Amino acid sequence: MLNREPLNEISDAEVDSFQRDGAVCLRGLFDPEWLALLAEAVERDKAEPGPMVRNNTPAGDPGEFFVDFQLWQRWEGARRFVYESPAAAIAARMLGARRVAFYHDHLLVKEPGTPQPTPWHHDQPYYPVDGEMVGSIWLPLDPVPRDVCVEYVAGSHRWNRWFAPRYFNADTTALKVDDGRFESMPDIDAERGQHRFLSWALEPGDCIFFHALTVHGAPGNPASDRRRRAYATRWLGEDARYGERPGQISPPIVGHGLKPGDDMVCETFPVVWPREAAGS
Repeated sequence: MLNREPLNEISDAEVDSFQRDGAVCLRGLFDPEWLALLAEAVERDKAEPGPMVRNNTPAGDPGEFFVDFQLWQRWEGARRFVYESPAAAIAARMLGARRVAFYHDHLLVKEPGTPQPTPWHHDQPYYPVDGEMVGSIWLPLDPVPRDVCVEYVAGSHRWNRWFAPRYFNADTTALKVDDGRFESMPDIDAERGQHRFLSWALEPGDCIFFHALTVHGAPGNPASDRRRRAYATRWLGEDARYGERPGQISPPIVGHGLKPGDDMVCETFPVVWPREAAGS
């Protein structure tokens, strides 16, 4: 039977690091069997992608920056990961949540030789979600050297700033969102001397937990002999509420029937922790 609890205990110091910095590396929490199930789901999805699929590699460029969403609704391995893996327990511990709902999943594959970076952004402006208890698990399915790992701007989740969301494809424009809170993302690379950056070399079984307002980006994967498959999952604590976002959201999840101010929990965004409440 697959291990349903983290393989290692998450320490108070790791929780404190997350609260201070907005991102923390958690080592060796996932059994290899979970990674194998997800790897199978990833390959099936690449062969038969869903309706939200995006290829962020311009025509004629080498490699492939493949992005898709909602694997958990199509592939059994991803669905089992949401309901049965240690991920929900990790999210509850890191967010300090009594109850955790699942928002969505996000697959990001950079095949060998892919030059495209992931631009600087933070996640919550893409979502119609308000609240503090909003976080992600970034789980690599391949070894990730530090030079291709996501970078996080330490403490940026506490800037009290919301930056306008953009698609990851450099050829596209910003999402059409009319929200007075949003400002343009500053040139983080030009400001590198003003910030502290976090990134790690990761092995399969490690993950990064980060806040939905933590600014982050990632380099390309220029090596010719390694893949960078990452499965990101988004988790909501009990203070998360449906937020009004005039215009586009990403991913474009609709049909839930929620109104601004509603608790996010519904059939589309189910409770997954505690497991008894989730029926698992």
